Amino acid sequence: RLLTYWASTPLPDEPTAMAEQASKKARTSDIAALHSFSYSPPQFIAEIGCNHKGELEIAKELLTLAKKSGASCGKFQKRTPKELLTPEQYNAPHPNPQNSFGATYGEHREFLELSVDDHRELQKHCKEIDLEYSCSVWDTTSAKEIVSLNPKLIKVGSPSNQHWELQEVLRDTYTGEVHISTGMTTKDEIEKIVVFWEQGKGDAKNRVVLYNCTSGYPVPFEDVCLLDIRILQQKYAHRVKHIGFSGHHLGIAIDVAAYALGATWIERHFTKDRTWKGTDHAASLEPAGLAKLMRDLHATYTSLTYKNTDILDLEKEQRAKLKWGQYNKDIIDKK
Repeated sequence: RLLTYWASTPLPDEPTAMAEQASKKARTSDIAALHSFSYSPPQFIAEIGCNHKGELEIAKELLTLAKKSGASCGKFQKRTPKELLTPEQYNAPHPNPQNSFGATYGEHREFLELSVDDHRELQKHCKEIDLEYSCSVWDTTSAKEIVSLNPKLIKVGSPSNQHWELQEVLRDTYTGEVHISTGMTTKDEIEKIVVFWEQGKGDAKNRVVLYNCTSGYPVPFEDVCLLDIRILQQKYAHRVKHIGFSGHHLGIAIDVAAYALGATWIERHFTKDRTWKGTDHAASLEPAGLAKLMRDLHATYTSLTYKNTDILDLEKEQRAKLKWGQYNKDIIDKK
């Protein structure tokens, strides 16, 4: 489905300009800047992350619920805590003790880790229910472990998008898609990511999906900054495979807007019960919310068309009955 999409427009020279209310104006004045954008059916990642609370059976149940709710992909997270954290971070108490599964932050992270064999079992479960399996990797060891499973796609979260050793593993020893979030990341750092993937065996144009993201849990609407999707489209649509959106806001309206702006992939945290223990549940969708979002995303996809004729078939009866100059044409012609 090929539609003309307004995305390629001049960018503000100064960061402060981007924060002004004027930045909300539709940037459509330059007709020469229009380029073709192909809307694809929405792809949705249910980011289960560590919402399984360290239990494999809960992880499987969440995958099944995600599938039933309409998700395209179920995604987890993989860390090697002692590699990822400094000794001080590892031995420090969890910043939110009520959500901790261990005496220290390191113990908390170890408790929530699933083994490579567990992930292999989750991948098998995904195949059985026809759901794509994926995982975010936070460190080099985790990257190598998940690469060994050869999933269709692997995610690099915002905290890890400047971890070049990790990304080198994904770029040079793995051939699937790599989805990269850009929360808490400068414009220069985003450029470095894309250049890195354009080098070596990267082939960013065919492998990288770059996500607009704000890192917060949850993110207030004024900080979602959806128009950054247009900036990513302008700068990188011709250099990466797709643009995506990873949201940590509340509700489901923002995701539909992100899709309409051109985000092919939408990612949201997913849980069975938002009251469960853990820091991510509050910003997660439950099954009912995800099902409604998928309904709305597919309805939006269906609606993103042009009229193929000035008067559609379903309008003809209404036009004849209601439109001035049609139902009373004979009277007007006599005047």
